[in-house]
Amino acid sequence: MTEELAGLLAASRWQDIPASIRREGARAILNIAGCIVAGRDDPGVGILARTFPGEDALLDAAAATAHDYDDTHLRTVIHATPPVAGVLFALAKERPISGASFLHAFILGVETTCRLGNTVTPGHYERGWHITSTCGIFGAAAAAGKVLGLSKDQMKNAFGIAATQAAGLVEVLGSMARVLNAGFAARNGLAAARLAAGGFEGPARPLEGLRGFVNVFGGSKDFSQLLDRWGEHWEMTRVAYKPYPCGVVLHALVDACLEQREKLRDSESIVVALNPLAVERTDRPEPRNALEARLSAHHALAVAVLRGRAGLAEFTDAAAVDPQLQAFRKRVRVVPEGRLDKMAALITAGRNVISAPASKPLDDARLEAKLRELAGAHAEEWMRVVGSLQSNERVSLPG
Repeated sequence: MTEELAGLLAASRWQDIPASIRREGARAILNIAGCIVAGRDDPGVGILARTFPGEDALLDAAAATAHDYDDTHLRTVIHATPPVAGVLFALAKERPISGASFLHAFILGVETTCRLGNTVTPGHYERGWHITSTCGIFGAAAAAGKVLGLSKDQMKNAFGIAATQAAGLVEVLGSMARVLNAGFAARNGLAAARLAAGGFEGPARPLEGLRGFVNVFGGSKDFSQLLDRWGEHWEMTRVAYKPYPCGVVLHALVDACLEQREKLRDSESIVVALNPLAVERTDRPEPRNALEARLSAHHALAVAVLRGRAGLAEFTDAAAVDPQLQAFRKRVRVVPEGRLDKMAALITAGRNVISAPASKPLDDARLEAKLRELAGAHAEEWMRVVGSLQSNERVSLPG
């Protein structure tokens, strides 16, 4: 299986990528570029920059996830683009890469990440592995390997080198350490590709072997998910871009609260039913800072109802300890409901019952508005970069 995947990646040509997937890849880069620009100001990323100066792949991937505003592969809950973008941004700073080559490698990296995630879903994340990191390192290696021109055998070696570095725990979510998961996936995936390019060898079956990634890391072992209909079906179409800087399992809840805030504003008691996994992640009635607020159902509901918005300013340290929001959060109780999808919510406030089955996808207008919120004065530069990604023009990233 590893060998066949390596062969598909090495042989992939730009003309093999459908126009619709190229367009979606460009949208994904537009989304993650803004996240990286804004995330560079995060305190945790600042510490990383001082500790590991010059580690661009690590720093940009960490920045991409710093505000929890990136993207989500809906089936697996992988934040698919940060490790891949981190690698490609780093390579684009050190060597000439055409827009088409950049976008091609990005698409292949995201596809590899998501398909491997499908292979170990369900069960992998539930056991405590942070799937963004554990699977993201392979997408990072694939993207870097494509830019570096790895052969089939070299790409297989890159996966072997990546496999022995795969790591990342769900336990760190809600702490500063969470940005390390995507950051290390990018750094180590890039290192794997570079080592393979230099002749470093890995095991023959790092993914499917008895002691390989899939068998050791647990969860489902549906190997068909990795290669089935490769080139015909694209997992990138299942990647959604976050409309709010908080856990993806809260987005439908925020949508509903923004739409129905008048029904909720004066309610003395609000019960929010969520999937048990979402409850485990977001039942945080008293978040102390931005990190905890981004994973608090109580806080997400409160800012949507009281402020009528849920952007960066609503998930800061200051917002977390805002007295008005603190008081309103006390009205909210979160309960598990196993029949709900992990992305859905059901809100009960007196006689009002509000169903939120799924969050709304970002269209182009909302995606561009998000970029402007995150990238500020650099937004137009990034729009021009993304507009050139299907050309032979060299990628030149804004500072």
